Amino acid sequence: MKYSLDTNVLVEAWNKYYALDLCPDYWEKINELAQEGTVFATIEVKKDIIRKDDKLRDWVDSRDYLFRDITEEVMDNLRKIFEKKEYQRLIDSCGFRSASDPWVIAHAMAEGAVVVTKEEYETNPTDRVKIPNVCEGMGLEWIDDFELIRRLGIKFSIRS
Repeated sequence: MKYSLDTNVLVEAWNKYYALDLCPDYWEKINELAQEGTVFATIEVKKDIIRKDDKLRDWVDSRDYLFRDITEEVMDNLRKIFEKKEYQRLIDSCGFRSASDPWVIAHAMAEGAVVVTKEEYETNPTDRVKIPNVCEGMGLEWIDDFELIRRLGIKFSIRS
């Protein structure tokens, strides 16, 4: 199984609960899984991340193998997503690290991957349509990063 990572999966992990100084093994595992092709992100996720100058930017800059380029099949999938009027609000008009959302889904469709996001399904979306809503509408599986960890059998240990 392959997993298409949303920007927020990397950003929130880096800035909050799996900070590199606290959980270096987590990032080593993500790196290993990316090299194997098990986890990946669209190049648009990289663009979202490098807009902000922080240490995550440095980390992703040296890992081109984590990111997939846009192919014709991905473009076709993007068109399929935006053909549905209700999904045209998928991109946050403010542009705060959400420009990659449709690409995350389109890449997952192209590779038969599960989408991994921190977003939650909205029963009544108002301002912006969330990734899980689009995934369900397109018949695509989506999970959060905690479920990804469970599925991959990743275990954490404490040491000092």
